[in-house]
Amino acid sequence: MDRLVNTVRPYSWGSTTAIPELLGQAPTGEPQAEMWMGAHPGAPSRIDRGQGPTPLNEIVAADPEGELGAECVAAFGPELPFLFKVLAAAAPLSLQVHPDLGQAREGYADEERRGIPRNAPNRNYKDGNHKPELICALGPFEGLCGFRPADESAELIAALDVDELKPYADLLHAHPEDAALREMLTAVLGADRAELADGLAHAVAAAERLGAEDGPHAAAYAACAAAAHHFPGDPGFLAALLLNHVRLNPGEAMYLGAGVPHAYLSGLGVELMANSDNVLRCGFTPKHVDVPELLRVVRFEPGDPAVLRPEPDEPDVEEVYSTPVSEFRLSRYALAPGSVPARPTGGRPQILLCTAGGLRLREAGGEELALERGQSVYLNATDNVEISGEGTVFRATVSL
Repeated sequence: MDRLVNTVRPYSWGSTTAIPELLGQAPTGEPQAEMWMGAHPGAPSRIDRGQGPTPLNEIVAADPEGELGAECVAAFGPELPFLFKVLAAAAPLSLQVHPDLGQAREGYADEERRGIPRNAPNRNYKDGNHKPELICALGPFEGLCGFRPADESAELIAALDVDELKPYADLLHAHPEDAALREMLTAVLGADRAELADGLAHAVAAAERLGAEDGPHAAAYAACAAAAHHFPGDPGFLAALLLNHVRLNPGEAMYLGAGVPHAYLSGLGVELMANSDNVLRCGFTPKHVDVPELLRVVRFEPGDPAVLRPEPDEPDVEEVYSTPVSEFRLSRYALAPGSVPARPTGGRPQILLCTAGGLRLREAGGEELALERGQSVYLNATDNVEISGEGTVFRATVSL
């Protein structure tokens, strides 16, 4: 087992205090948005096996089967198939979607063929992988996820009572639901920002007012208006009104599959995803928005976002967040004094993150390692450990 040294990404939307508090460090005053745990080449974790800190992707590349196990390599290739993060949002992330595996492979190959640099601002596909993801709240967490029914979105927009927006509400009534949502989003993203500016300003003010009242959609209005203040004049405000507003309590999670539009608005959570950084943006962002490619990837399917709660996995003390993907599996152990020690199944790569208390890991050979709040460890396919103590640890691995 190897203790991880992780990179914290300083994106502008990050909290200045949440990740430092988790790590037991003094805030620097700069935003700290994401702590990456894994082997993604953009910010790989580092481990020290006696030769100094070495990026985890280099460790895996040197012996894929020894690190990941033959079954994992056969299923996903010679790379760690998941990326684990701590995410701390003090301001909204962009409205975005992720491609499915076929779209990612096709888009990546096309951009490589056209010679678009991977760090170019107009680059959509950083790799050829899909990016299903799961966010689990460590505290109160707020976001937007998936389309509302078109008629309900029309009601939200109509209630703002802004003349310039009435054509958008009419679009949502004019077609079958999937076509209505597609036409509405197309119109929003293609609108002239200067012509839409006054209507947007009035709409945001109206949403702020309705958010302060006791209506059925008050929380959604308030959340969308608050997000809009971070991005004045951004038509993403109208796109946000098409989406379900979600609040997660600590321990609750939300799964996001391919093509599902979403945005994280605020809060601290652990995030687990396939090992990819492919994002197509559609609002609340100064970055590139590729409207044709976005519309190709978005799934215009309304539905209620399912809030996931951990399910016991007997006979162990593990609680699992069930998702339909095999590249990752998130679970947690909440150990109280006198609890039966946890024994994570070996034979696969794993990352353990302590989010509360203090724990002790013991290998079959007798080696022990203390794991305090904010610390993480990597277990390769040959590691078998027992976890004891008092605290909470999240476990990221594959589902095979």
